[in-house]
Amino acid sequence: MEEYRTIRGTAAGEYEEKKSRFLAAAAHVESEAEAVAFLEQVRAANRTARHNVYAYKLREGSRERYSDDGEPAKTAGTPVLEVIGHSGLTDLIVVVTRYFGGILLGTGGLVRAYTTAASRALDAAEKVTVQPVVKLSTMVEYPLYERVDLLVTAAGGRMEAPVFTDKVALTWQMRAGTEAPLLEQLRELTRGRGRVEVSEPFYGAV
Repeated sequence: MEEYRTIRGTAAGEYEEKKSRFLAAAAHVESEAEAVAFLEQVRAANRTARHNVYAYKLREGSRERYSDDGEPAKTAGTPVLEVIGHSGLTDLIVVVTRYFGGILLGTGGLVRAYTTAASRALDAAEKVTVQPVVKLSTMVEYPLYERVDLLVTAAGGRMEAPVFTDKVALTWQMRAGTEAPLLEQLRELTRGRGRVEVSEPFYGAV
C-alpha cells in the first residue's frame, strides 16, 4: 500500500474572459460511478450552460477520462486533465461549466480559460495525504489514561474520543508500520497487562 494525495470534499474556482464565465467544480471521487454522479449533479445545476467539460483521474485501474463536451478538440478536457496531472493529485474529478458570452475566444483563449478555472478550483481545495494506517484500541485504568494519551500523541497517533466506564477505552489511528515502539512503551507502562488490538492496514487521510 502506497500513500497518495487527493482532495477532501469539493472545491470551486471561477474565471471570466470576454463575458464568458468558466465555473470549475472539483470533487473527491473513488470510482467512475462517483465521478459520473458528480458530473450529472453539476450538469443538473447548470442546465442553461453551453458546455460542461470534465476530466477525472482515479487510482482504480489507473483510469483517466476527459471530455471537451462540444468545444474544439484539445482546448478544454485535455487542459483540465493536464492540470490534474501536474497537481500530483488523484481520485478526483474537475468539471468546468462554460456560460458563453457571445464572443469567440479562439483555441488559445479556450485553453487558457479552462486551465485557469481548473487550477483555481484545485488551489482552493483542501489537499490530504492518504496513507496506510492502522487502528489501535485498548482499555486502561484511570490513573494511566493521561500518560497513555501523551505516549500515543508523541508517537504520531490521532486519538479518538475516549469512552469512560469502569476503565477508559481508547482508540486511535497511526501510520502503519510505526506502531511497534509505542506497543513496547505501553507494555512497559502497564507491566504487560495492557492488551492492545491492532487492525489490518487500511487507507486513511492525514
